[in-house]
Amino acid sequence: MNGGRQSDSPAPSSTPGGTLFAGLLAGVTASACCLGPVVFLALGISGSWIGNLTALEPYRPVFIGLTLLFLGLAFRRLYLVPRECADKAPCATADTLSRQRRIFWIVTGVVGLMVAFPWYGPLFIK
Repeated sequence: MNGGRQSDSPAPSSTPGGTLFAGLLAGVTASACCLGPVVFLALGISGSWIGNLTALEPYRPVFIGLTLLFLGLAFRRLYLVPRECADKAPCATADTLSRQRRIFWIVTGVVGLMVAFPWYGPLFIK
């Protein structure tokens, strides 16, 4: 026994949902300057204020870096760190891990398309 003292280290989280959500949010923010106006125009929303969305352009590299960081943390948690779950916990099943990995790759693909929009976007706007 350790003198009645509990361990200082917190138990690792069993789901990568927080890092996936943070990566998705950072990816959306990184593409807001370029993809935002196109989405608004496609929805029929227009106005001179849409031009102000380009004010986020200088921060785009920071948001791309955050996106890569959070997706990397989610990848690490899903593929590299051994899972620690109770025997009957939902995270102990292989089906749950498989579903989380599929969601990770779907989010990564969507975020990749959004971040790369400035390079392929002009093909749609002529």
